[in-house]
Amino acid sequence: MTSSPPETEDQDELLEYRLSLRLGPVHARQRLGIEREAEARVLGRKRSSFHLENLTSAPGFIRFCLRISGLLGRGQANSRRLDTAYNRFHLPGLPGGFEGFRILHLTDLHVDMDEANLQAVIHQVSSLDYDLCVLTGDYRKDTRGPIDATLDGMARLREVIRGPAYAVLGNHDSVRMVPALEDMGYSLLMNEMVPLERNGEQLYLAGVDDPHFYKIHNLQRAGDDIPPGGTSLLLSHSPEIWREAAHAGYDMFLCGHTHGGQICLPGGIPLTLDADCPRHLGRGYWRVNGMQGYTSPGAGTSVVNVRLNCPPEVTLHTLTRGPSQ
Repeated sequence: MTSSPPETEDQDELLEYRLSLRLGPVHARQRLGIEREAEARVLGRKRSSFHLENLTSAPGFIRFCLRISGLLGRGQANSRRLDTAYNRFHLPGLPGGFEGFRILHLTDLHVDMDEANLQAVIHQVSSLDYDLCVLTGDYRKDTRGPIDATLDGMARLREVIRGPAYAVLGNHDSVRMVPALEDMGYSLLMNEMVPLERNGEQLYLAGVDDPHFYKIHNLQRAGDDIPPGGTSLLLSHSPEIWREAAHAGYDMFLCGHTHGGQICLPGGIPLTLDADCPRHLGRGYWRVNGMQGYTSPGAGTSVVNVRLNCPPEVTLHTLTRGPSQ
């Protein structure tokens, strides 16, 4: 029987203490406990849950199928050919100071999945003009294990992101990443809200912890301090809480998680979205109960670094008071 070295135990205790101060003891304890339990199920004997990304044989099997069908090379090339997608949110109540405000939206980067893809993202982002960058989760390749390679990739990306960068965690991300990401200059929104100020007016930016696997999102905690009539934007990893968010009164909703399907049939028809939501919320712009949303297919890949009939993207959203086109 082996035990952890004393220095590792000290590091773990320091991390838990720092997370407890940052998130509150309940949130920190809950997130860490679920992570450890999930990792034990996958790596240990209690394998009671099925997720494709947790099967060590899945990437090899999928690559084999794509290779024999002649699609592997094309799919890999597609994964490194990013688009910049443009979207406009038309908000009659938008404060005048935020007219034309531009938001760069990055999601599902999986920065340690493929170096060529990370370089493509860095190249794409470095030439864009925007006022604010937001990131909606899944920075790590795997759903468990080490975080060092992920943090290295995120640090390199932060060097080319100009100005503030607000982020939430996804189901691939460990809460252990929070202190290091914040030290780099990412501001994590863990069921929290921050007012953005411009020309003396405010826009309210809220973000929730992962609602897909960990399910410890808290819309009430994130939004209780948004004043009535205030224009609000919610960041969530997944679109699955669309109904709750709309009834909570958020004006805009940005998310990812679905990859748009990643491997799609001709016409962009996804084989799966891995999300409990209507399929029309799985990619691009949508509107529900007065709330406008956008589900980005993301800039990275999961399980295998291929894309078919579903190009990766970084997204530029522009806020305007003007009428819809």
